[in-house]
Amino acid sequence: MGKIIALAGKGGTGKTTIAAIIISLLKEKKLGSVLAIDADPNSNLGEVLGLDKTINLGEVLEEISANPDKIPAGMTKERFIQHQIQIAIQEEEGFDLLTMGKSEGPGCYCYINNLLRGLMGKLVKDYDYIVMDNEAGLEHLSRRTTRIADVLIVVSDSSSVGLKSAKRIVELARSLKLEVKNKFLLINRFNDNIQKDKISQTGLEFLGGLPFEKQIEELSLTGDSILKLKSDSAILKVFNSLGEQLWKLN
Repeated sequence: MGKIIALAGKGGTGKTTIAAIIISLLKEKKLGSVLAIDADPNSNLGEVLGLDKTINLGEVLEEISANPDKIPAGMTKERFIQHQIQIAIQEEEGFDLLTMGKSEGPGCYCYINNLLRGLMGKLVKDYDYIVMDNEAGLEHLSRRTTRIADVLIVVSDSSSVGLKSAKRIVELARSLKLEVKNKFLLINRFNDNIQKDKISQTGLEFLGGLPFEKQIEELSLTGDSILKLKSDSAILKVFNSLGEQLWKLN
């Protein structure tokens, strides 16, 4: 059974970049098969991982619902949708990627979500690690399109606004009754002057702080993949030690 590492955080905290770093480290350490899931409606995990084009599952399912006549003769709607979901998984070197997009639009998508939930249950068994990049609203976790996460990492910056947002995400997870085994706060672009009581007030276990990384800024400006981050970068050195805690968690 695969280990699910879910990430959440308000926009601008570097959540997607950190998800990509985790995927990169799992790939580099050869810890097993990896499925990257971009569950943020503002999908850009594929771009951060250096992919020119990604298949948006939400758009695929929207098209099927709007044009049922496109289902091939002799194929049931359920089988066709399952087939489309399967081909939406992109096989890359060292990891696979599933870009969810928005799971709902006009009309009822309960039927599609049930099919998706069934596939996700199978995928969890097919991969050793599933790294899921969520929006702050935990859209796909709240719809339970995957089983409950083993690890939830809430990413924040050092600002008071960022930490308050992290606290709200924890409260949302609690209100949704999401059973997450381990909940961590990870502070990106860590500032030593941060008030420690504000960290404890989030209700999360503090995983650690990541330094500002100029290489990431340069890669972002050029549109290059986070996989091109050099092994001697400060953020990779810190995350290597933090990551050891994650790989060993049950």
